[in-house]
Amino acid sequence: MAECLRVQTDVPPRGAAARTFGRSPLSDDSRPWYVGALGELDVASRLDALSDDWTVLHSVPIGTRGSDIDHVVVGAAGVFTINTKFHEGARIWVGSRRLLVNGQPKDHLRNTRYEATRTQKLLSAAAGTEVLVTGVIAIVGAKQITIGEQPADIAVLDIARLTRWLKKQKPRLDASSTTTTPPSSPTAASSSPNSPSTPPRDTNEKTDEPPKPGVHPFTMS
Repeated sequence: MAECLRVQTDVPPRGAAARTFGRSPLSDDSRPWYVGALGELDVASRLDALSDDWTVLHSVPIGTRGSDIDHVVVGAAGVFTINTKFHEGARIWVGSRRLLVNGQPKDHLRNTRYEATRTQKLLSAAAGTEVLVTGVIAIVGAKQITIGEQPADIAVLDIARLTRWLKKQKPRLDASSTTTTPPSSPTAASSSPNSPSTPPRDTNEKTDEPPKPGVHPFTMS
């Protein structure tokens, strides 16, 4: 949201004709940030419905280049990194190795897999034992989602199924392992959650360039 406002600052106000005909006040540069924020807010509101047995973190900074993970969820079922994708009115097709939006291939699977793998390495190093992390893609606003074959290591879900799916996962952690502590100071994470990152290549996607190694953004007790 902060980045959307920053980019929109230099956009001139709409004239009377533009307002009359309902032209969007958003510029081509600010719209990706706007729809991205809408998707993340929608997912965040649904995650609020989880019980106190779950810990939910939003916009978790990772690396040193302004990258973040949309949502990190920790519960008895394990750790989940959730990558929100807003595709209003689109037709989504999911295969074991690729994801198409209106017939066009996207890098959602690759990026989500990288986030989960990166998080797993950081958490395992911090905890001194292997911590399994599952990557999740939460689709917002799609007209249709066709699952040809779910990827073996990533769950692709319509937002309406997200919390129900999380609750159905089998327990993997005991109660003492499911509490997270957010950074207490800027040095606890490798970047600030408010730091701007490189704008997406399309209206729904973050930069594909993996972040450089950094200090893990949260710790497990």
